[in-house]
Amino acid sequence: MNDDHPPGHGPTRALTVADVLALPVLATGQPQVVTGVPHLDRPVRWVHITELTDPASFLKGGELVLTTGMPLPDDVTGVRRYVDELADVGAAALVIELVRRYHRPPDALVDACRLRDLPLVTLAKDVNFLEVTQVVHALLLGNQADAMRRTQRIHEAFTALTLRGAGPEDVVRAAAEMCGRTVVLENLVHQALICEPSGSTVEEALTDWEERSRATGTDDRAARGAADWLTAPVEYQGERWGRVVMLPARSDGPAFGLEDITVLERTAMALTVARLIHPTPWERTAHRNALRDLVEQRHRSAEDARARCAALGLPADGSRFLAALVELRAGGAGTEPEARLFQELRAAGVPALVGELAPDRLGVLLALRPSQPWRPVVERLCGLALGLAPRAVVTVGSEVADLSDTARSFREAARVAEATPPGQPLPADRSFHELSDIGLHRLLYALREDTRIQEYTEQQLGRLIDHDAQHGTDLLTTLRHYLDAAGNKTTAARRGGLSRETMYQRLRTVERLLDRDLESGEQRTELHVALTALDAVRAH
Repeated sequence: MNDDHPPGHGPTRALTVADVLALPVLATGQPQVVTGVPHLDRPVRWVHITELTDPASFLKGGELVLTTGMPLPDDVTGVRRYVDELADVGAAALVIELVRRYHRPPDALVDACRLRDLPLVTLAKDVNFLEVTQVVHALLLGNQADAMRRTQRIHEAFTALTLRGAGPEDVVRAAAEMCGRTVVLENLVHQALICEPSGSTVEEALTDWEERSRATGTDDRAARGAADWLTAPVEYQGERWGRVVMLPARSDGPAFGLEDITVLERTAMALTVARLIHPTPWERTAHRNALRDLVEQRHRSAEDARARCAALGLPADGSRFLAALVELRAGGAGTEPEARLFQELRAAGVPALVGELAPDRLGVLLALRPSQPWRPVVERLCGLALGLAPRAVVTVGSEVADLSDTARSFREAARVAEATPPGQPLPADRSFHELSDIGLHRLLYALREDTRIQEYTEQQLGRLIDHDAQHGTDLLTTLRHYLDAAGNKTTAARRGGLSRETMYQRLRTVERLLDRDLESGEQRTELHVALTALDAVRAH
């Protein structure tokens, strides 16, 4: 029997007309395809031998019909009716033996089959039809048993995912691996939240996603859409929340099968359960993941990044971009500020991705029109952020023209945030901080944990600090007044409430302890930097 297996017939593909014709049991009859060559990929559900004039009444569709031609009507009308009934019931093909009644297929039969796109196959030699049915049915039953085993494995795999509390990313990834097709999870407004490509790129899968998705229509069960997508609804607390989409393979790939439908249905069920046990809204998770991938430059290509962001509703073409960080400084504020900030920005008509990048730190990627000034948009963002968290601090990076450069903008915003001490006053003309605000004090504050800064501070001022601690003096303050006065002893004495003689005496002591010449501009600069760094370290 092994010789009768169809060439190239794998365990996941239905037996087709072409497969059956290639079997040795039929090949001995020298089969010739007369009509319907483009339809030889039709699946064969069963083999039916008939010598009846109305065989269609015994068929259910998908049968390969075998006949000697003896029952064919003699008149053209009767032949057409015979073929029409086979085509209407969905027969896979008609195979006629040219041995007993005919030695060439009747023209009326050929014309009728061609008109109805029904494959007509002739056999030049006698074939044992019973043996054909035995071989084909054995293959079909074997395939059904294999399909049942594979279906069982699908159910077991998704049951295991559900029992271990798998998140939506794990579920979608498992579905793509099982069926070897790209799988996408979208919400009700056709934003692609999760995309697991298989045999394609994110760009190929998500380009013009919303437009393509809306064209497929919706269905309450696993079904093919207008774009030949396979879709299934995902529910949450009894209401439709979104849907999971399985995209077709490339043009030369296999069509959807029953196993694909099974995978998609179980995917939708597993996602419904995951939606119940994972409290963070998936839109927020999608924004977080997209932002983190941009910040860490984890996208496969710039085109993939643009397609993914566009599928989340961010205008990616023809826009300019600006990264902002919102430091909540509220201590465990949860997801509420994140969700509310996104909702407020959307209500204000500001396209943006909003997601938590670290505890109490929200990342915001703003998409700006080509001629739109960014400062008013950031001011609006600040107003919304302060309304949600009064202690919030907003920092921004530089405006960039391409989505692939947003990582730089986020790095700049992060540097500004690191250089902004608690309570740092805002500039008089705005409510956010930017790169130009970073002076010496804030630069050293950002570097305060660097051991080189700490060693430099101790090397420059350590002896003076120790002397004050041991003798109860405050020479460090005297030095501070002197340096702040740019070396003007009279001004320094007045600020310290000292006489000029006392100021001179204390400065000589400082010079002796530090082995420094306070008349040297360079050495005063070194001490001023050390004193500023000391303030930054102590502020921490």
